[in-house]
This record gives sequence, C-alpha cells and structure tokens, in this order.
Amino acid sequence: MAARRIKPSRYISVDIEADGPIPGPYSMLSIGAAVAGVQDGDGFTAADPEEHTFYRELRPIGEEFVPEALAVSGLDRELLKAEGSEPAVALAEFSAWVREVSAGAQPVMCGYPASYDWTFLYWYLIRFTGASPFGHSGCLDMKTLYATKAGLPLRAVAKGTMPRELLSRRRHTHHALDDAVEQAELFANLMEWQGPGSPR
Repeated sequence: MAARRIKPSRYISVDIEADGPIPGPYSMLSIGAAVAGVQDGDGFTAADPEEHTFYRELRPIGEEFVPEALAVSGLDRELLKAEGSEPAVALAEFSAWVREVSAGAQPVMCGYPASYDWTFLYWYLIRFTGASPFGHSGCLDMKTLYATKAGLPLRAVAKGTMPRELLSRRRHTHHALDDAVEQAELFANLMEWQGPGSPR
C-alpha cells in the first residue's frame, strides 16, 4: 500500500488587539500576523518571522468598549473611526495574504494563548468575509503545546515558567505585529524543543 501523502502545514502566528472580551459587542482594533514556519512529513522548518508579515488597524464596529482593554492596546478609537480600515476590506486582504503565503500548504493559525485571538479572528472572518482560510479548526495554542512537551498541567503554564531559551528576545509590546513576530519565534523554538514530556 502506498504511503499517504501528507500536505504540509504553514504555521502563521497571529495577534490581535481588541477593546473588550468578546467580538460583536466589542471590536477587534488591529491584527498582526507573521509566518512562523512549515511542517511536513520530514519535520518542522522555521521561517524568518519578519519576511512575510501582515498588519492592519480596523474601524471599530460598535460604541461599547472596556477602558482597560483599550488602554492595553495603546490604540485611539476615535482615530480608528476616521482612519481605520473597513473590517470587510481588512479581513478580505488578510485572507488573500494567508492564501498567498500558504501556497502548497494548509494554513494553521497559532497564538499564545490562541483562544482569545482565535475567537476574534474567526468571528470577524465569518462575519465579514463568510469564510476562514484556516477552516473552523486550523488553530494551534502555543500554551497547550508547551504544557504537553513539558509534561505540565495547562493551568500551571505561563511564559515565566518556560526555560529562557524558548522565549523570544523581543519585547511584548501589545502592538499586534510586534507580538505576532515575537510569538512566531516562540513557536519555532517550541516546535524544535524536546521537552521532558515529549514522546521519545
């Protein structure tokens, strides 16, 4: 029997900044993405995370916001109302970029933690473009990846518990593109790390 051909996965680190806890009542204000690497049947190959990137700032979709969440982003809602990209345009451009950088591979979104960013990203993609280039499940959580490789309970994991050599040397700035690039480096390090919980 012939071996089944495995289609490669193209891992794309995504970070978003938003003005509240959930999409719909609250808005995604910016999105940053960086190609982290590719995995095929022979293993994982890291990418230069600054080579293929995407960044947009978006017009808010409503008037509600949580001041503390907005403060973390450092973004100006009033300025974004006037100058931010229309969400439908920005998300269509993002989808086209994902398809372009993933040619020949299946795109997988990765984040730390992925749950918050994926919630906004998937909702916005479906709401404004009708489809997701990642499908409904092409999402990988770096926190879970580390917990599995380290042999730790998920809720015991934080970046401060990780070996220093796994962490990016870049600062976490809460600028979506900066953080996507930082996370892409963390992801590549995690993929190449043989932690104590990894199968031998």
